[in-house]
Amino acid sequence: MASFVSLDSLDGTTTADAMRRALATPGCAASSCGSAAGPGDLPAAVWDRIKDHPCYSEEAHHWFARMHVAVAPACNIQCHYCNRKFDCANESRPGVVSERLTPAQARRKVVTVANEVPQLSVLGIAGPGDACYDWAKTKATFDLVRNAIPDIKLCLSTNGLALPERVDEIAAMNVDHVTITINMIDPEIGARIYPWIFHEHRRWTGIEASRILHERQMLGLERLVARGILVKINSVLIPGVNDAHLPAVHAAVMARGAFLHNIMPLISDPAHGTHYGLTGQRGPTPAELAAVQDACGGGARLMRHCRQCRADAVGMLGEDRGSEFTMDRIPETVAYDPSARDAYRDVVARERVDHDAARRAAAAVLDEVEAEVPVLVAVATQGGGRVNLHFGKATEFHIYEASTIGVRFAGVRRVEENYCRGGWGEDGYLERIIAALAGVEAVLCAKIGACPAQAFEAAGLVVTDAYAQDYVETAVATWFAEARGRRRRALTA
Repeated sequence: MASFVSLDSLDGTTTADAMRRALATPGCAASSCGSAAGPGDLPAAVWDRIKDHPCYSEEAHHWFARMHVAVAPACNIQCHYCNRKFDCANESRPGVVSERLTPAQARRKVVTVANEVPQLSVLGIAGPGDACYDWAKTKATFDLVRNAIPDIKLCLSTNGLALPERVDEIAAMNVDHVTITINMIDPEIGARIYPWIFHEHRRWTGIEASRILHERQMLGLERLVARGILVKINSVLIPGVNDAHLPAVHAAVMARGAFLHNIMPLISDPAHGTHYGLTGQRGPTPAELAAVQDACGGGARLMRHCRQCRADAVGMLGEDRGSEFTMDRIPETVAYDPSARDAYRDVVARERVDHDAARRAAAAVLDEVEAEVPVLVAVATQGGGRVNLHFGKATEFHIYEASTIGVRFAGVRRVEENYCRGGWGEDGYLERIIAALAGVEAVLCAKIGACPAQAFEAAGLVVTDAYAQDYVETAVATWFAEARGRRRRALTA
């Protein structure tokens, strides 16, 4: 069995049996904001709230899709890492959109996507400005969508400045997932990130601006937690600015009841036109990002699978199908049909039972391995928690840490451009892929050609398609045990 159900396989009328066949068919398409906790790690009521949310549950992101609608363009702060762009289809980062929508247009678009993408479980508003500052449009959109699709989860992202006064309305609308971007708790550090904020009808700058922002963010977080709303904190890791400070941020937000902390790398390409990009501020390396995450305690309270989505993203994490659902392609009148989404959830429920069994089998394999140093393994996957993507089609690799105590999801390495282009491999792309996988010992994929396999071997990397279509945890655990070739010796009398 293989990947998540693709859009191609679900064009037109479909059935649960057709979905099961699609899940059982190997594929080559690329896959795409969570806690690694599963149902045994959380209270049942909490697990029920996150189990289908691809940003709040690492497990869920293998199965479910998100959608952002760009209805909130106004913003009340300026960040040195942000440059919002409109009518832009070639940049994949927060704050970028191809179309700004009215609430009515957003409703039409969400219903259309829900009918055609049964994996859809979450609607988010992440700007491209601030959802709480541009509140009238945010609230109107949520009201319209909730009336059309009562079971969809509603999310919003905010910088927190205008959040405290919106908490009661957020709770009243049953928005039970909110993300706050918090990059500092020290205003002196904040002054190096935020040149200004707009609050109480005036512009504030410098340390005073950051002090106000910090106080408002903490107040908003506390009020959300008091109302039982799950809060994810996003923090942008900026080397030399807040990298050493983020463990203190982590401690502060967790002490106030945040559910999840997502530490993201700064995106600072000069072509994006941000202050940091134009002044040469670099982003962190994967090793630097992992070191800060580990310094924050690691574990299930850190999100490691974020893709820093556009404000109009559509689809699974790691993919963006937004260009397929522009307003010129959406009918003027559209009615919601829940049948495909209902059938898909039935399929996922059955697959989850199998996946749980595979995790237990992986744990049993590792119990038989002698103590070893943990290693990193890269997996090419298009969803469903399986090794089910051709190496040449991968634009990102899921990274897992294998050790005698388990198989742990450790993050995602993007490679941006896949190796196979028109049926042929490109050596330049292959070199960049190998560089992106620095520190990885093995690559597991559904298929790989002889030439890239030889190049990987020459670079000291193991690459294999021997575990194609296996669940990731089973594949990684089995490779780890077999590669080490060292089993625990049986006890003798």
